[in-house]
Order: sequence, then C-alpha cells, then structure tokens
Amino acid sequence: MKGRIAALLMAALLAFYLVVVGWRAVLFVQSGNPIGIVIGIALLVLPLIGVWALARELMFGVRSERLVHRLDADGGLPVEQFPVRPSGRPERSAADADFPRFQADVEAHPEDWQAWFRLGLAYDAAGDRRRARGAIRTAISLERGRQAD
Repeated sequence: MKGRIAALLMAALLAFYLVVVGWRAVLFVQSGNPIGIVIGIALLVLPLIGVWALARELMFGVRSERLVHRLDADGGLPVEQFPVRPSGRPERSAADADFPRFQADVEAHPEDWQAWFRLGLAYDAAGDRRRARGAIRTAISLERGRQAD
C-alpha cells in the first residue's frame, strides 16, 4: 500500500510539474527569441520523456502485482523464510543458496511465466534488482503472450 501511495504522489507531482513547465515552455516559444524557442521546445520534450518513464514503471508495477496475485491463487508463490537483516531484506547468502533451484526451473521450462516470475523473486531476494526486473518483465511478456493465444 505504501508503494501505491508513493506512486500516486509521484504521478500527481509530475502532473503539477508538467502544467507549470508547459506554461513556461509556451511563454518561451511565444517570445520569438531563437534561444527562447529552443528552451521552450526542450521544456516540452524533457517532461514528456519523464511521463513515458513513469507510465512504464506504473504499468510494470500493475502487471507484476497482477501476476503475484495469480501466482498466489495458484499456490505457486515460494514461501521460503530467509533470515533477514535489520533493514528487513533477506540475507544474501541464504537467498543465494536457494537461487539455483529457481534457475534450474527456468532452464527446464523456459516458456513458463511462473518459473520466470519465481526467478525474478529469487533475484530480488539475492539483491540483484536489475536481473529481478528483467526476469519479471520476461514473465509478464510470456503471460501476456499466453493470453493472446
């Protein structure tokens, strides 16, 4: 729930930023000064890139949350209890010891979105966020492809 509130707050701040910067951009473009026009265009383009990035992250969150609920309903969520650090994150050595099982499952079933999602959770527990997100993105793609069939 805390993550959703943070995401909504960021989206609201981005919307406010877009309105303010968009108005300034229009004023720069209307100035008629060549440098002002370039600044105005840049002020319009850069926030659009931010909107695209935020929308992509929000969609990733929504889709991965949906897969968590599906995996949980199917009884496929791993229930390992790792010792945790004071921050609440699992101890890396314990997560690393359990990792090969999830990797072998993906190697045995490369088209199974559930195996990829569990691998992403294992990467996350091991502290490798980049690979975790990649594996979860693969799971989302596989699951969406299966729905289209």
